[in-house]
Amino acid sequence: MERLLAGASRHELPVIVIGEYRYGLAGSKARRTLLPLLEELIRESIILEVGLATADVYAMVRARLRKAGHPLPENDVWIAALALEHRLEIASRDAHFDVVEGIRRRTW
Repeated sequence: MERLLAGASRHELPVIVIGEYRYGLAGSKARRTLLPLLEELIRESIILEVGLATADVYAMVRARLRKAGHPLPENDVWIAALALEHRLEIASRDAHFDVVEGIRRRTW
C-alpha cells in the first residue's frame, strides 16, 4: 500500500473507508498504536463525502450489479460509486471491485 501512495502528495479517502477503519480499530488490541496512524492518513487525505451525485451513481452501480448477479458488500458499492463519480482508481485487495464497470483497481 505504501508504494501505491508514495507517488502522490495527497490522495483521496472515502468517508465510508474511514468508518470501516474506525470500526475495525474499535475492537483492536492495537488501537492505541494504529489510531494515530489513521488520524495522520485522514489529515493527509482529501476526504470524499457522499452527496446527491454519489447517490445517483450508487443506484446505477447497484442496479447493474444486481442485474449481472454480482452482489457486493453494501459499503463497497458506495466506495465504487465515489470512485466512479470522481473518476478515481480504487486501491484494494478486494477483487470483487473488478466486476464494477468503469472501476480500475490497484493492489499491493
